[in-house]
Amino acid sequence: MTLDVLKIDGSKSGEKVTLADNIFAIEPNDHAIYLSVKAYLANQRQGTHKTKERGEVRGGGKKPWKQKGRGGARAGTSRSPLWVGGGTIFGPRPRDYRQDLPKKVKRLARKSALSYKVKDEQLVVVEDFSIDKPKTKEFVKILNALKIEGKKVLLLTNTNDLNILKSGRNIPKVKVLEASKASTYDLLNNQVLLLQKSAVKVIENTFSAKETEEAVN
Repeated sequence: MTLDVLKIDGSKSGEKVTLADNIFAIEPNDHAIYLSVKAYLANQRQGTHKTKERGEVRGGGKKPWKQKGRGGARAGTSRSPLWVGGGTIFGPRPRDYRQDLPKKVKRLARKSALSYKVKDEQLVVVEDFSIDKPKTKEFVKILNALKIEGKKVLLLTNTNDLNILKSGRNIPKVKVLEASKASTYDLLNNQVLLLQKSAVKVIENTFSAKETEEAVN
């Protein structure tokens, strides 16, 4: 499969980039995507939630009133979960929400996400570009020229370009990442997936390197 490479002014450069069918044109696996996104979101949780149970609430060491003779219910502490100011019954405690997936499932999910983007015509390839210094206005100008300004955009670069990263981070709905570090969630959580031309090769090399490593092991 081939796509036209656009210039940053929005016109066609005359070049075409070939997308590997085993990455960008597979039959998407929805369940792999579900597992990958679920694990990603779970791994973002800090798990530091905590409430005090009755044994941890301060006070309540004295019996509020005598056991018998008042005509009311018995009470042993003013910090009972039934009382205002008492502890919490089965309250949340710190825990680790992390979920791990097999490498093959992660890889399949990313390939499925990329294939969906191609299938839905939400993938755009642009020529490699750089910005001399962080300038949001320059980045917005490029988005306008590509007619994607105002949309939720993920730009994948071939390397960690700080000038591009800083130029795009203040723009609402825009995210910039290295192509080799984009997760399944990142690839799907946008309206337009914008790839620098050289980032396509980075993505393909990332998959081939991992598959070769597994074959050796």
